[in-house]
Amino acid sequence: MGIGSSAAAGALDIAVGDFSTAPEKFTDLSVSEMVRHWALTTPDRIAFITPDARISWASYDAAADRIASALATLGGAEPDPVAVYLPDTMIFHAALCAAYRTGRIAVGIGSRSGVKEVAHLSTRAGCRTLITARTLRGQDTAVLVAELRERTGGPDHVIYVDDLGSVEVEDAAGDLVQITDRCFDATSPRFGIDDVSMLNSTSGTTGLPKLVTQTERRWIGFSEVAVCAGKITGDDVFFGAVPAPFGFGLWTAHFLPAFLGIPVVVFERFDVDTMIDLLERERVTVLNCVSTQFKMLLRSERARTADLTALRAMFTGGEAVPYSEALAFEQRTGAAVLQFYGSNETGAVSVTTVDDDPDTRLRTCGHLLDDMRVRVFDDSGAEVVGDERRGQPGVNGPLMCRGYWDDPEADAELYTDDGWMLLGDIVEVDAAGRVRVVGRKADIIIRGGKNISAVEVEEFVRTHPAVTLAAVVGVHDELFGEKVCAVVVTTDGGELTAPELSAWLTAQGVTREYIPERVLTVDELPLAPGGKVAKGSVKALAEERLSR
Repeated sequence: MGIGSSAAAGALDIAVGDFSTAPEKFTDLSVSEMVRHWALTTPDRIAFITPDARISWASYDAAADRIASALATLGGAEPDPVAVYLPDTMIFHAALCAAYRTGRIAVGIGSRSGVKEVAHLSTRAGCRTLITARTLRGQDTAVLVAELRERTGGPDHVIYVDDLGSVEVEDAAGDLVQITDRCFDATSPRFGIDDVSMLNSTSGTTGLPKLVTQTERRWIGFSEVAVCAGKITGDDVFFGAVPAPFGFGLWTAHFLPAFLGIPVVVFERFDVDTMIDLLERERVTVLNCVSTQFKMLLRSERARTADLTALRAMFTGGEAVPYSEALAFEQRTGAAVLQFYGSNETGAVSVTTVDDDPDTRLRTCGHLLDDMRVRVFDDSGAEVVGDERRGQPGVNGPLMCRGYWDDPEADAELYTDDGWMLLGDIVEVDAAGRVRVVGRKADIIIRGGKNISAVEVEEFVRTHPAVTLAAVVGVHDELFGEKVCAVVVTTDGGELTAPELSAWLTAQGVTREYIPERVLTVDELPLAPGGKVAKGSVKALAEERLSR
């Protein structure tokens, strides 16, 4: 029986904060059910905070039901997946609940994605319905919808929502569709928390972004680990500064706050001074951000005078966490800097905790999680054994995804022959079971916590009519860790500038993160003995040229 019909009668003996002390009460419950529970039992308690609004659990639940009514109006006997392309605010989370309630797989697409990425992901998943806002990051989405229809023939329907959950539906002709209001159980007849109910994207080492299968069970399990690592309780106030559709954003803004019944601060577009103002105003206790964001905080004039004493923990990651700046953050705020090591596909592999000594917390990725059954493999694929191990990690535990969506070729790269899921890094594991990342196996650039496939960027760059050959590498940047640099050979030997390439790729609808910020023109690309482009040499060449 679902929460919608039983919570008011007291079938659930759940209070705010119980998830941290009695997780057994939450067995088999979904986020959708928890949102309904808080809406019924603590309707006026705040669920989301933005710079301009405070949104209650009752408003959150009502927004989810309004979107669900729109989806149900458009639904058939076998509802197809729905693309969710929304800002990183309450409305994104309401759309996920709405999809769950109507038995539709939600395809979460980052709000910074360009039309090429939106078209690829929605087509790959078979979406005929798009949920979006009238404007997104300052752009009129009607233009994007028109281009999507030119590229893909869809979507058939667009559900437009605003920040508070008002809903309008348009068909392919632009005519409004009448929505039939309905009452929804917070469960779905189609989904349980072990079923794939969401897809999100990741950049692999080859080709376009892949769709990663997501179950609620894995992120609820992830949230339980986070509660223990950060000693999180029902008294905490969260801040989610990371994109909502991806793993870090999911557990910090969608799952854990819903299970604890606590508020989370979110905003549509990252701005460091706005973040600092909200941290101070809302007395935030747990900040969740990538390393670039907290480095920007440390460099901000506003942070020098802000009262950040309420902060007691910061979860960060997505890229290497710099020791000196993590230490500076702890000294400035008194908050413990914590991190998970893992990926969107694997879930957590290791974690640091508030009880760890400073060396473990700030110089390593923490201790391996026993339940994830981590193995380490050498270049030949053989397992490395012993007290100290170095190689590529693989996992086979409960926080893993179910692989890629309908993509057996990609799955073949993701798994070992005996079923261990691989990460793209080279790590060292010491005798105490602590992890350090020492390199990357995959051709991935990590810019400000965002994984960017160099191969994918190369495919975009080669579409420019002046480019005959291209190699894309990450070059060092003090703030972002790495920036994307394209080294190109042109048809006539003329120079191609970064603004010229950026304008071309933007016009093609390429997502901004995939547009190189540095462009170098060379007569020829360095080659390895086998005839392939020598990426190491390209990187060294780029770093040397840019250092001038």
